[in-house]
Amino acid sequence: MDNMENKDSPSPKNWKEKVVDLLYWRDVKTTGVVFGASLLLLLSLSVCSIISVFSYVALALLSVTIIFRIYKGILQAIQKSDEGHPFKLYLDQDLALSEDLVHKYSDLALGRINSSIRELRRLFLVEDLVDSLKFAVFMWILTYVGALFNGLTLLILGLVSAFSLPIIYEKHQTQIDQYIALVNNQIKDIIGKIQAKVPGLKKKTE
Repeated sequence: MDNMENKDSPSPKNWKEKVVDLLYWRDVKTTGVVFGASLLLLLSLSVCSIISVFSYVALALLSVTIIFRIYKGILQAIQKSDEGHPFKLYLDQDLALSEDLVHKYSDLALGRINSSIRELRRLFLVEDLVDSLKFAVFMWILTYVGALFNGLTLLILGLVSAFSLPIIYEKHQTQIDQYIALVNNQIKDIIGKIQAKVPGLKKKTE
C-alpha cells in the first residue's frame, strides 16, 4: 500500500521546473519577489560597489532581526511569558549542504565546463569552417555590444528579458514562430548561396 501511495503522489519539482514556473509567472507573488529583489540588487550594484551593497543589505537585515529580538524580549518581560528565543525554530534547522547534493551539482557543473571547452576547441581550431565563421561574426557583434553596454547593464537587460520574453512568447507563440521560421529560412538561403559560391565552405557531410 505504501508503494502504491508513493507512486500516486506527485513528485516534488526539480530546480528546472521551479525556474520555468518563475519565468512564466505561475506564482505571481513569488516571481514578483524574486524579480524585484534581483533587479534591485543589480541596480544597486550599478550605483554602489559590491562591498557597499553587501554591507547595506547585511545592516538592513541585522537591524530588522535585532529590533524584532529586542521587541520580543520586552514583550515577554511585560507578559512574564517564557516563549524563548523568537528565532529558535530557524536556529535549530540544519542548514548544512549534504555531500550528495554537492557532488550532484559539482558533476553537473563539471560536465557543462568540459562540454564548453570541447566546443570552444572545435571552433577555435576550425574543425568546421562554417561554424567557426559564425562564431567569429558573433564575437564581432559582441564587440559593438560591449562598446555600448557594460557587463552589469547587460545583466540587467538579461534579467528583464528573462522575466518578460517567456510570457510574451507564451501569449503570442504562433505569430512569433512564424517570424522565426521566416528569418531562419532566409538565413539558410543566404548561407546556402555562400557555400555554393565559395570553395571550402561546404559541410563535411556534403
